Amino acid sequence: MLVTDGDRCLLGRQTQFLPGMYSALAGFVEPGETFEHAVYREALEEVGIRCKDVRYFASQPWPFPSSLMIGCFAKAAETELTVDKNELEDARWFSREEVAAMLDGTHGDGLSAPKAFAIAHHLLKAFAQKEV
Repeated sequence: MLVTDGDRCLLGRQTQFLPGMYSALAGFVEPGETFEHAVYREALEEVGIRCKDVRYFASQPWPFPSSLMIGCFAKAAETELTVDKNELEDARWFSREEVAAMLDGTHGDGLSAPKAFAIAHHLLKAFAQKEV
């Protein structure tokens, strides 16, 4: 899921990511839960913010048995982050310009984004190109 706040988006990093890589938030849909509700719940659990206006973007098969990644955009209803350090090493807001630089490998701090095989890359690309 890519949570947005105007011209900013929220990205997080897990400890197992490559150094400097940030990505969209992710989680699992619980039994009996819609993917929209999963976006609301996961954003609240991982970074302590409430979202609204969840919109489906795309899907991608995932290499775990019987798994499917569902990419969504959501708007932030609030912006103060409380990062769950059990889930994420860090999370912060990034501008469209920073995301574009992360995607093309020119970010001034050496930060990067997921490669094109990941649905998160396509969420970030759509955001950077103002398609959302």
